[in-house]
Amino acid sequence: MKRVVITGMGAVTPLGGSVSETIQALDDHRHAIRRCPELEVCKGLRSWLAAPAELKNEKLIPRQNRRSMSRMSIFAAQAALEASKQAGYQPALFSPGKVGCIAGSTTPSPITIHQIYETFIPTRDFGLIQAMQFFQSMSHTVAMNLAQYLGLQGRFLSTNAACASGLQAIGTAYELIRAGSQEAIFCGGAEEFHSTVTGVFDMLLAASTKYNDDPDHASRPFDAARDGLVCGEGAGILFLEEREHALARGATIYGEILGFDTCSGGTHISESNRECIAQCMRQALTNAECSPSDIGYISAHATATLQGDGEEAAAIHAVFNDTVPVSSLKGHLGHTLGASGPIEMIATLVGLRKNRIYPTRNLTSVAPECQGIRHVTEIETTQATCFMKNSFAFGGINASLVCKID
Repeated sequence: MKRVVITGMGAVTPLGGSVSETIQALDDHRHAIRRCPELEVCKGLRSWLAAPAELKNEKLIPRQNRRSMSRMSIFAAQAALEASKQAGYQPALFSPGKVGCIAGSTTPSPITIHQIYETFIPTRDFGLIQAMQFFQSMSHTVAMNLAQYLGLQGRFLSTNAACASGLQAIGTAYELIRAGSQEAIFCGGAEEFHSTVTGVFDMLLAASTKYNDDPDHASRPFDAARDGLVCGEGAGILFLEEREHALARGATIYGEILGFDTCSGGTHISESNRECIAQCMRQALTNAECSPSDIGYISAHATATLQGDGEEAAAIHAVFNDTVPVSSLKGHLGHTLGASGPIEMIATLVGLRKNRIYPTRNLTSVAPECQGIRHVTEIETTQATCFMKNSFAFGGINASLVCKID
């Protein structure tokens, strides 16, 4: 089996249009959660908060590529370009057909879908719908647009597992490169904000509703006063590469993926299950040939939902007890859904390389059901080199990945 390393990272997040801007905001302990007027006008919607990203410089993407891209695909393309530049990617340095693309999102473009039906339903006139809107609203639109934009001809997959989509993409890319099927893969996830996305979580009683007038204190992972998640948007893309290939071309290696697991809980369609989460983490450790004591930090999924945070905390306690530092970045970023795994993994990689663990923002009083693990509430200095990243999704989908900095 091959060893798989990270040679490029790119991100567009609610905190900034690049990895460096996002990290600077985390260093400054800033957050991106805002009250959104477009949510206030929706009847029956109780959650008016979101963590939007800024769409800028999109016209730097050639129109031939951009016209099939929605907001989420533009974010992904911009993040992929940053990762490509950092990795020093040049097609001539790789074998033909050996650079792939794996990316996902929670849904196709909700903005485009809204526009299509807003046009079609009153008129029943298909002639008013633009052909490019079809490509913007396909279930695999993010991966398809990335592959087209970058001219990739290797393995292609679109992961569509809601909030676990991005981490599944990274884990699947790792497994393909490890098996020798590809030399490198662009992988990750992207998401765009729309009222219908917040609406879904609101209907399921999973969105924050108590902090509409106090955005600074919304999104409170693990906290006793948490009341639900705040939707965000953006993209995180990593360039994974076979280690010997990276060394041979003189690429800078930022980290190495050691193990991954994803599984279905099979117990409940919307509620997390501590036993299944623990099983996933243990299997990821086994696949990485690591023990719990090897892990120096856990980047939790923890979205600030009442049920999910408690189950994840209990699972972490079952596997790691209270010895490993744990935090969630969703107090800073909101929940960027299918992009959250890659974005938070990138932040962790960069943070640990700077000997920093970023804290759980707004965690002032740990909820009783979230105790028993070592929460990080302020930026900590660390010498940790190995970490675990968790992502979980509706449908009982679990994903855990083990990585070490180089």
